[in-house]
Amino acid sequence: MAAFPAQPDLSLRSYDGDTGTDRHDWAQLVLPVRGSLTLDIAGREGRLGVARAAYVPTQAWHTTIGDRPNQSLVLDVAGVDIPDALADRLASEAFVPMAPPAVALVDYMRLLVEEGTHGADQLVRWVPLLLDALGRQRPRPLSRLQAMLAAVEEALALPWTAADMARHANLSTSRVHELFRAELGTTPRAWLAERRLARAREWLARSDRPIATIATEVGYGDQSAMTRAMRDAMDTTPAAYRRQQREAATKIP
Repeated sequence: MAAFPAQPDLSLRSYDGDTGTDRHDWAQLVLPVRGSLTLDIAGREGRLGVARAAYVPTQAWHTTIGDRPNQSLVLDVAGVDIPDALADRLASEAFVPMAPPAVALVDYMRLLVEEGTHGADQLVRWVPLLLDALGRQRPRPLSRLQAMLAAVEEALALPWTAADMARHANLSTSRVHELFRAELGTTPRAWLAERRLARAREWLARSDRPIATIATEVGYGDQSAMTRAMRDAMDTTPAAYRRQQREAATKIP
């Protein structure tokens, strides 16, 4: 069993296969940001994905199973008072659909963690905001977008359109647009662009894949298209971003 953290701790993790059973002396929130995974919490099994998190109560036995590419922010909730009513609700639900405000908060912190720019002060401010966002929303049924979002994440190289997403989710294109606005606060096109850019950043920072290969594998037509996307969104280029991330990594003790 891991040592009890003195304050909230946040990490970006990927799960491959059955990780075995574990428990710890603090509550934990598992907040998927890419793909999907399965979590068994004290005998209750559920599927997690974008906009559907999990709450693991203190001392609850749990098993995480990653059967496809995935990535989650894992928040060890220590040193923070969770209101009793909220803790009871999260524990009773276990698997928590997240409204757009919570999704936006998670995505913001995910970006900071990927860039290595988050710190303890930011985390102490972010955790109460996240808990407040989770506390304000009402429980909702499992998103009809979840399986489709996971499928898109696993095949970003394909030329996805909103109509393609609608067919995969067995919904009309207009209904897909409505659900994206209601659940994610964005559009299919904007969400897809953000996920492609996020995957590109991840591989630029953590792999030696050629930039042209990364461009095609995440869905850009060619390297120049990815370069334009990064210039527009981040005012940088793939080569400059990779160099910056590697230089930053060498400075971490």
